[in-house]
Amino acid sequence: MFRNLKNYFNKKNLKDKKYSFLFEDSLEDEYVCFDCETTGLNPKEDDIISIGAVIIKNNTIVSSKKFIKFVKPKTKLQADAIKIHHIRECDLADAEDIDKVIEEFLEFIGNRTLIGYFLEFDIAMINKYLKPKLGINIPNKTLEVSGIYHDFKIEKIPQGYIDLRFNTIMSELNIPSLGKHDAYNDAIMTAMIFIKLKNSPNVKIN
Repeated sequence: MFRNLKNYFNKKNLKDKKYSFLFEDSLEDEYVCFDCETTGLNPKEDDIISIGAVIIKNNTIVSSKKFIKFVKPKTKLQADAIKIHHIRECDLADAEDIDKVIEEFLEFIGNRTLIGYFLEFDIAMINKYLKPKLGINIPNKTLEVSGIYHDFKIEKIPQGYIDLRFNTIMSELNIPSLGKHDAYNDAIMTAMIFIKLKNSPNVKIN
């Protein structure tokens, strides 16, 4: 109800009606799992340097459709961030402008539900560019895998401590590691976590 009300006013601010499809009802049993790598961890000050995304349809990652983009940052890469994602400024020599990448990202996700790990941060980074460009925040329904995992575990260990670190979730669900802090690999691994949880007993995806 609250999301519908928020999107009603959000849509009124849409500058380009070409993107009205974002506000349509979510496709049933289709999702987009995505991840961003950034120059730092402050959405107000830092920039996206890569976006990776995959489509999930009928409990399967659609291998023929993938989104991998590198972006020219407007701010300097921070040493601490480089240590995490290993992307250097020289690696971004042929990267694209963020405006173009955002347009292509919107076309890729359509009106599908968005999935991620620490998704609030990634959504904030997308909105940083989307709001000035189109006047809206991303309207898609979202699902946070750490929240789904928490609900899954709390059924087994009520009142127990639940470790929500990415590595722990991967290990507990026997998900193979593809190498972290690569936006596309992170998107695939998060998608595998989601599919495993979605098909577990007593897990309800709203």
